[in-house]
Amino acid sequence: MAAPANAQQQPQVQLVGGRKVVDEVSGWLRVLDDGSVDRTWTGPPEALPLMEPVPPYAVPRDGHTLHDLPGEPNLRVYLPEAKAEGGARLPVILQLHGGGFCITHPSWLMYHHFYARLACAVPAVVVAVELPLAPERRLPAHIDTGVAALRRLRSIALSEDVSALDDPAAALLREAADVSRVFLIGDSSGGNLVHLVAARVGQEADAGTWAPLRLAGGIPIHPGFVRATRSRSELETKADSVFFTLDMLDKFLALALPEGATKDHPFTCPMGAQAPPLESVPLPPLLVSVAENDLIRDTNLEYCNALRAAGKEVEVLINHGMSHSFYLNKYAVDMDPTTGERARELIDAIKSFISRH
Repeated sequence: MAAPANAQQQPQVQLVGGRKVVDEVSGWLRVLDDGSVDRTWTGPPEALPLMEPVPPYAVPRDGHTLHDLPGEPNLRVYLPEAKAEGGARLPVILQLHGGGFCITHPSWLMYHHFYARLACAVPAVVVAVELPLAPERRLPAHIDTGVAALRRLRSIALSEDVSALDDPAAALLREAADVSRVFLIGDSSGGNLVHLVAARVGQEADAGTWAPLRLAGGIPIHPGFVRATRSRSELETKADSVFFTLDMLDKFLALALPEGATKDHPFTCPMGAQAPPLESVPLPPLLVSVAENDLIRDTNLEYCNALRAAGKEVEVLINHGMSHSFYLNKYAVDMDPTTGERARELIDAIKSFISRH
């Protein structure tokens, strides 16, 4: 006998460990009815290797060593063997990872392969920051953590007694890093944080509270700048990766922005009416990387144009033929000649930008 019509229409209840799923971002995370979040990857298994954590190593590999520095916040430090000219200390690249403010970790292979390479190419000390994740911790928690990472970096630099530092990695960092040349770099949503952290530091810089640390530049790569209304590129560009879709974008930002906020919030639309006028925002020189085939290409370019109109120093690199965060896909970078060449162009542009600032 067929089931009653009303029984057939009952929605299927998803359970994880006996708890009900109340919200989901396909493949990436499930919010459960007790407020906890399950981030077990349920998408294509071939993507899993990119999410494998890379353990630290003190013995050099491929021209660098890798160190974890636990604390508030946790840091991961890439130290290249290459030295600056004349034995000077190296500039610092502070990495703010992406993931829509909700997922990923700086230890993942997808970040490791690029930032280890960048550290050696510049050369620079790369310091990756472990950021909080929404929805457990919504914005502005990520901005607070980015600022805290800079404060920790400054504290390490100011330590007069290397032997007094509580971690050998901190001593190595202090010896290698020139904190008068710190560059913020961010992937996707981390690109938003480059703008937001730099603006907050700039507001305090006149008081001398940051010396000797100085923000010399910012490098947002494919930042997650959007508006509440769809841009033309969002409507017309086809998503070609499980790593970035419009559904992901909408759901992650709904989980990460302050309760009740729309995508027109200053955290995601710094060029919009709700944000402070860009003329009034203290920002260092910026290099903004925009992927030609990115779903949010148009709002990325709108951000760049707004910066120029506000008299800010901004350079724009277009990654021709590339999609959002293409350079983090190690396998495409290694196996596809065009993707590999575009990744090299990105590294060369970052190296050039840092050398001029």
